[in-house]
Amino acid sequence: MSAKSRWRLVARSRLVAGLAALACLLAPAAAKALGTAQFVQMDSRDGVLIAAPGRVAPLLVSTGDFPGVLRAARDLQSDIGMVGGSKPQWVTGTISMAGDVIIAGTLGRHEVIDRLAREGRIDTSQVAGQWEGFLIQAVADPMPGVKRALVIAGSDKRGTIYGIYTLSEQIGVSPWHWWADVPAPRHRSLSVPLATRVTEKPVVQYRGIFLNDEAPALTNWAKERFGGFNRRFYEKLFELMLRMRANYLWPAMWYSSFYDDDKGNGELADSMGIVMGTSHHEPMMRSQQEWHRHGKGPWDYQRNGDTLREFWAGGLRNTRNYESVITMAMRGDGDEPMSESANVGLLERIVADQRDLIRKEWRREPDTVPQLWALYKEVQEYYEKGMRVPDDMLLLWCDDNWGNIRRLPTAEERKRSGGAGVYYHFDYVGVPRSYKWLNVTQIGKVWEQMNLADEFGADRMWIVNVGDLKPMEVPTEFFLAYAWNPANWPAARLPEYLRQWAAREFGVRHADRIAGIVDRYTRYNARRRPEQLAPDTYSLVNYEEADRVVAEYNALAEEAGRIGQSLPRPMRDAYFQLVEYPVLASANALDMVVSAGRNQLYARQGRVSTNDMAARVRQLFRRDAELTRRYQQGTSNGKWNHMMSQTRFGYTNWDQPYRDVMPAVAELRVPEPGQLAAPNGIHPSDRMGVAVQGDAIAWPVFPIRQLAVPALDMHEKQPRHIELFNRGNVPFDFTITASQPWLKVSQGAGSVRKDLRIAVDVDWRAVPAGDSEAELVVHGPDKARVVVKVPVHARPAAGGHVETGGVVAIEAEHYSRSHAPAGRQWQTIPGYGHRLSGVTPLPAASPALAAKDGMRLEYDVHLFSAGEVKLHTVLSPTLKFQPGPGFRYAVSIDDGPLQEVNVHADSSEDYWRRIVSDGVAKFVTTHKVDRPGLHTVKFWTLDSGLVLQRLVIDAGGLRPSYLGPPESPAGKER
Repeated sequence: MSAKSRWRLVARSRLVAGLAALACLLAPAAAKALGTAQFVQMDSRDGVLIAAPGRVAPLLVSTGDFPGVLRAARDLQSDIGMVGGSKPQWVTGTISMAGDVIIAGTLGRHEVIDRLAREGRIDTSQVAGQWEGFLIQAVADPMPGVKRALVIAGSDKRGTIYGIYTLSEQIGVSPWHWWADVPAPRHRSLSVPLATRVTEKPVVQYRGIFLNDEAPALTNWAKERFGGFNRRFYEKLFELMLRMRANYLWPAMWYSSFYDDDKGNGELADSMGIVMGTSHHEPMMRSQQEWHRHGKGPWDYQRNGDTLREFWAGGLRNTRNYESVITMAMRGDGDEPMSESANVGLLERIVADQRDLIRKEWRREPDTVPQLWALYKEVQEYYEKGMRVPDDMLLLWCDDNWGNIRRLPTAEERKRSGGAGVYYHFDYVGVPRSYKWLNVTQIGKVWEQMNLADEFGADRMWIVNVGDLKPMEVPTEFFLAYAWNPANWPAARLPEYLRQWAAREFGVRHADRIAGIVDRYTRYNARRRPEQLAPDTYSLVNYEEADRVVAEYNALAEEAGRIGQSLPRPMRDAYFQLVEYPVLASANALDMVVSAGRNQLYARQGRVSTNDMAARVRQLFRRDAELTRRYQQGTSNGKWNHMMSQTRFGYTNWDQPYRDVMPAVAELRVPEPGQLAAPNGIHPSDRMGVAVQGDAIAWPVFPIRQLAVPALDMHEKQPRHIELFNRGNVPFDFTITASQPWLKVSQGAGSVRKDLRIAVDVDWRAVPAGDSEAELVVHGPDKARVVVKVPVHARPAAGGHVETGGVVAIEAEHYSRSHAPAGRQWQTIPGYGHRLSGVTPLPAASPALAAKDGMRLEYDVHLFSAGEVKLHTVLSPTLKFQPGPGFRYAVSIDDGPLQEVNVHADSSEDYWRRIVSDGVAKFVTTHKVDRPGLHTVKFWTLDSGLVLQRLVIDAGGLRPSYLGPPESPAGKER
């Protein structure tokens, strides 16, 4: 079989796991593993008995197996001891006993396994000769004196290792047991039913991570704990990777060199089964730091080619005995573009010379050596201009550093024998703003983008930049689990993935709530990365946006804290790292930045509480430091010191600040009694201030203008509010009177010391039909009198989402009807995007459609007036990952003109910065509505790959805000 055919089979293999007899084991309460159906029974003695009080199955291995296999088997031995209470006996020779045994080894290297395969006692047909395949099968009477055996057989070294660690996970040992201190549960017995047979092999051949942007946090932690990025550090990392079924690494490289810092690093990686590479800008198995330490002359092939060739030859000599994927070609020194004089011809010559070095140093033909060309940033432009490399080289396409894939293979490019892959990011240093502190990645986003990669055939390698690793535990494991078998995690199962993850780490009791917390905090962080938050990001006046987002995040933090306190004490350190800290720290950061915005607003309004809000900002800034101290010194006995030392506050450009800087605050000099002065001589006293919802300008104001709250609407039934506030140190009394008996306020009289929010509502049973307007009159000190208008709408609607406040907002999944031609479907991606979910057409790799093909969503809406409206279509920021003019959608209202929109018409840098910062791309079309009443908005997808998040109709009332108005209510007759 040719290499091309072999990898094509590998890329399309799918999980074959379990039998009908295992269905009873798949109850959620029993789930301990992610992806692989649960086959280990807890506290049962049916089938192969792995462990029970006074009994534990020996572990039979072969001394002729790979060192990495034997090391993983030692981990399994320890894992069974942690869970079951006793370590299995380590057996390498013959075994003769009454009872059960675990047999683990690689086909061709374990005599007992090979015999069982020859005799047909185990069926290895689906894994033999495959890349990283494994079989786990329960067998009766496998050999004389042995009643039952659980056989773990791998097709190759890593296949066996993955099978071994699969059993470890099945008994309850998390891959993060060391890296996040997840405790292993104890069980009186562990067993596997005799009907068990599981076979697995990966879809994506190389599945890896990149430790990058790793200073100050990971670097200082590794120095303190291990003395640096040496073999002691990497042994822990490699074990974690193998437990998550990863096989490929770009190592830490900012101030370190994998092969130069510790000469044992390379041998350790090869022994344990990790394929090594170097990052996208470090060719020929040599690090950037090696060039800085040992290179001579400029990093310029035209001027210094001989020196560079010898430098690269040294990298090949250092790694000739290790399994590697070699990064090819060349970028500028320090991950920068090459010089202006660089051209396609020069780069093609560099690649040809590098392949000659491979032939010379490794004594192998280059087309038999795995190589990749990373089409990162400007390198992709070289490819688009015509640069080509030999077909056997892997084309590693890249995202835009913000999780949006820039390019995927065309149908013609998918014919290349070298295949294609994707380099992805959970962390980045660069424009428009570095983000390195916490997890800001939704697994729904990962699913959506990597599903594109899978469908478009970029399945030879997936590697993700995980930064310091520890803040990115959840998306890192999902990325690798999805790479192992995309079919195992369709979009509809994403909530189940998080639930299974939470159950494995913390038990089933709180799994649903913990999964919900992780889903929500990543959604909140993905709206705007913490490093990008500004005091005016969220509107302080419109749609109560800032109040709502802070309240939602603080409520989530409180829930996370309550769950943490209810967990058994051994789980709390892990829970703090994986769930509680990111929620508390993110909520605290949001509250601090929004409080700084309120401080500035209050200062402009002259509120005495301005200074209180400044004090709150200072308190929250101190709390961030306390949360960091708790993570670094108060968790796991200080094991993770330095790990949260990344600066995050005080950005003035794209680069991280040298130190955290608190947001700027204003303080007022509050007049003492008797010192108040009337502004412009208009008001007899300026002690009382009045602010209304939806307006940043507060009374008293010059020139005088009418204050009005946003209209109360019978379909929303949401109250509005006014705020009375003090501009001095002496409390004042107030009364409020209403012009209509059905107009209600939460407090009609009282005293104001600083601020008082008063709810404004109506008795909907008494409100007259149609549009009304009432008034509130606020009486304050020194005969101050303020009139606030209160519009009221009591208009019936025929159905659909109803216009309120001059807008209709609809979440994408709340469509009235969907239409799709044969072979196509609409897929909701739960939890993805700013608010609720995204909806995308599948298959993603389908050809373009015309509107007449009918692939559309329909949304019924009720509008209260005719005329011109603007339709805001909110999409995820999908890039143009296929050649051509750009991806298109079309919209119309009713049977009005179809308006086609090219979402990639603007290719400017400024536009890209805006959409990746916002996390959405917004487009506006103008439509005519001929009458009030029920209408239908229609959304057509013309090109696949787009994700719709929401639609907003501006009928004249849309106010500025970051997230847009809340979803409109469904219409009901009055």
